[in-house]
Amino acid sequence: MLTTTEPQTAARPALTTTVAREYVHRAALSEVFLTDWSRAGRDAFTVKAQLPRCHTFYVPEYGIYDPLLLCETIRQSSTLLTHVAYQVPFGHQLSWSRLQFAVHPQAMRIEDTPADVELHVTCSDIRYHRSLPVTMSMHLEAVRNGSLLAMASVRFGSHSPAVYQRLRPGRGDTEETFSNAPKPPEPVPRSTVGRLRKQDIVLSPAAEPLRWQLRVDTSHPVLFDHPLDHVPGMLLLESVRQAGQAVRPSQAGASIPVSMDVSFNHYVEFDEPCWIEADETSPTGTRRTIRVNALQKGSFAFNASAELAEIGSF
Repeated sequence: MLTTTEPQTAARPALTTTVAREYVHRAALSEVFLTDWSRAGRDAFTVKAQLPRCHTFYVPEYGIYDPLLLCETIRQSSTLLTHVAYQVPFGHQLSWSRLQFAVHPQAMRIEDTPADVELHVTCSDIRYHRSLPVTMSMHLEAVRNGSLLAMASVRFGSHSPAVYQRLRPGRGDTEETFSNAPKPPEPVPRSTVGRLRKQDIVLSPAAEPLRWQLRVDTSHPVLFDHPLDHVPGMLLLESVRQAGQAVRPSQAGASIPVSMDVSFNHYVEFDEPCWIEADETSPTGTRRTIRVNALQKGSFAFNASAELAEIGSF
């Protein structure tokens, strides 16, 4: 499962026209991309966001916004609405079970000012327990300057502290689990995944071809914005992207993921190796599809497919 865990807070902050960081489970103000929200119907909402033209981790390449920057914005939107629209208290843990997205790369180009984006969100398949949602689906349409930028859907659950403790036996002390995370192994070469900084590489070499060990660096200031008791979902999405690059290292950095479909099956733990396996299917012209699986403790932590498009083909 993909879980978004918030830093501990003493009280619920007031929501202003700039979304408070606690609502999106971020510690750094610079990592909050949402600016406002409003209700459009009983289970329909509009969320406003601004995408920065540069970012330390979601690096724009060739004048194109990183699609995973948009995924982080989608994650923040689902977290925000769970708290402000459905009154889920802080301290509850949100666990994604499936994420699907597709972007229009032509609309992802960087212009002279940051991209102002509206996300039109519809919530469905909501199951409640004692007036609080425990599972729901969100469908999101991202619009920029009146044009469709991306479409996404996410299915997730909300766990009270007591339920989360039952789901995570023996891992209830987040600070301790986080501090005891092992040091990351050496990464694959930068050219294999198209990353310039060692810290940003999330794959390590393995003996078998098209197989890598997930590299988890808990000192990363973006992927680990605050202590967690498991590997965060955005790191897992990055592993899908980097596996797609590593399948064709000669083209690493020359393509972007224009769509993904990821099913999260269970938490990825710090203290056991997680193996990333990839294969490429049906390459057609400037686009190719990859399948990526993550194995930990003999079972699939997630299963994913992604379509990558060559930059310059749109």
